[in-house]
Amino acid sequence: MIHEVDETLKGLLGQGALTGSGIEVSFEAPTRDWAARRNAPVVNTYLYDIREDVSRRQRGQMAVRDERDVVVRRRQPPRWFRLSYLVTAWTKTPQDEHRLLSAVLATLLPREVLPPDELPGSLRALGLSVPLTVAGIQTESRSLAEIWSALGGELKPSLDLVVTAPFPAFPEYDAGPPVTEGATVRVGGLDGDPPASGGRSHRPHQVARARAARSTRKDEGSRRADPR
Repeated sequence: MIHEVDETLKGLLGQGALTGSGIEVSFEAPTRDWAARRNAPVVNTYLYDIREDVSRRQRGQMAVRDERDVVVRRRQPPRWFRLSYLVTAWTKTPQDEHRLLSAVLATLLPREVLPPDELPGSLRALGLSVPLTVAGIQTESRSLAEIWSALGGELKPSLDLVVTAPFPAFPEYDAGPPVTEGATVRVGGLDGDPPASGGRSHRPHQVARARAARSTRKDEGSRRADPR
């Protein structure tokens, strides 16, 4: 999941105000040795903190459906994790670094939520939108001064970027086969008087009709949610 978030950020930073600039996006730790080796403008996106967002934790089970809308597995809801990145610009002059940071802000500020179709791999498969916050209030316990001290470098202007991403919960459990015949109801006396009736059952065509009605309601709900 973390490498997929990296991939998403690299794609985002290559768009918007940075389109066609050829600016490299690096995920290495911006240590003194790394800074000495660079020889071209770089936007560094360093992942410095990973922790669960417990406010998003859910209980219960989620149904996993196939292309026929049949429940094939059940699993726990995903766990959400806050991935905190330290975004810095590295050029030869402070003015150019400030321009790069401004371009990063202009690129990321409009993207408060990343929809599933813009996400790769397992993140896309979950079908959940991923919130993104840039230059917000820092809630992690580590201060920026402590981070730079640990990296062995001098304090630089930076943006705090937080991506809250879902992580699939395991294990998954296979679900039983779908019901195709419906329920049968039999009525009879406690002591056999009157005797139990032969039973009244849902017929297959009634089950199919109920399934079609559920599919129609789902399509109507999707159209209401997306006014386009």
